[in-house]
Amino acid sequence: MVKSPGTEDYTRRSLLANGLGLTPPIRWNSWNHFRCNLDEKLIRETADAMVSKGLAALGYKYINLDDCWAELNRDSQGNLVPKGSTFPSGIKALADYVHSKGLKLGIYSDAGTQTCSKTMPGSLGHEEQDAKTFASWGVDYLKYDNCNNNNISPKERYPIMSKALLNSGRSIFFSLCEWGEEDPATWAKEVGNSWRTTGDIDDSWSSMTSRADMNDKWASYAGPGGWNDPDMLEVGNGGMTTTEYRSHFSIWALAKAPLLIGCDIRSMDGATFQLLSNAEVIAVNQDKLGVQGNKVKTYGDLEVWAGPLSGKRVAVALWNRGSSTATITAYWSDVGLPSTAVVNARDLWAHSTEKSVKGQISAAVDAHDSKMYVLTKQ
Repeated sequence: MVKSPGTEDYTRRSLLANGLGLTPPIRWNSWNHFRCNLDEKLIRETADAMVSKGLAALGYKYINLDDCWAELNRDSQGNLVPKGSTFPSGIKALADYVHSKGLKLGIYSDAGTQTCSKTMPGSLGHEEQDAKTFASWGVDYLKYDNCNNNNISPKERYPIMSKALLNSGRSIFFSLCEWGEEDPATWAKEVGNSWRTTGDIDDSWSSMTSRADMNDKWASYAGPGGWNDPDMLEVGNGGMTTTEYRSHFSIWALAKAPLLIGCDIRSMDGATFQLLSNAEVIAVNQDKLGVQGNKVKTYGDLEVWAGPLSGKRVAVALWNRGSSTATITAYWSDVGLPSTAVVNARDLWAHSTEKSVKGQISAAVDAHDSKMYVLTKQ
């Protein structure tokens, strides 16, 4: 059954007191496509493209640098130093440019001695200093990774940076990236605005589906202010089909996952743009009720995912993880509707509405594809 927001874990949620993340963040991140090949030109051009292609108007507001943006060593005062060869203008100037576009800038560090690439310092032991540095540059978001951590528990390391950000003088979204190792869904809502529930995704069907499953079991812990994060989107990077990417985007949206574009939006093809710019699917992700949808029924490789939306509506995804076309049925009893309910079913990918639907909704779904609906009672 679909869970409701009236349960104890909702009413007693003690949130990180920065007022951010009331809906899941939707943004772009450099890592999946560019790895360590990032520079200020790329970031500026990505900010330009976010606006010119209309993604910013759909809510994609953050441009996030991942690993490899800083020099290997700190300066004589112990400060992080942007890499001179790739960010010669510095991060403050870059943040100013991104802000001038109506967007926000995110940055990356690590709760260890070095970042995962080992090309720049981590923030372990430098949390207050680095948080103040990020704030002084105008940074709006911090992804905080988990490499080279001296075998200290994440439960010890991450709260230190959380407090440092709160003391920095700037509201900074805090994204925990400890790969789900110590079940952060159970403790991180007081520490950060999102927390990874999985190891890193890669651009393959098997990786994407496994991340969806690993994230699903923590659904009841997510809500406004703090979200489960099954890792970034691979949509547009070429390792899956358009059909598979549609399922990827649909399930991430329904699961209230942060929607982090991970491709090169400057040169994305039309099919990629059509997926990432579906305003109706994005609206499910950004729904103000903030309840994570989850897997409610499984028939072998055929799955029904669902979750409540504001206005007593319900979002439903029919997901075919098998190798041939099959009919999938979602019964009202599975998705949290009264058996007598009569609904209008909005197909979010076909942009069409079927009226006066009773008892169930069924569709033939191609292999690895999905259908996504919003059901509204008449």
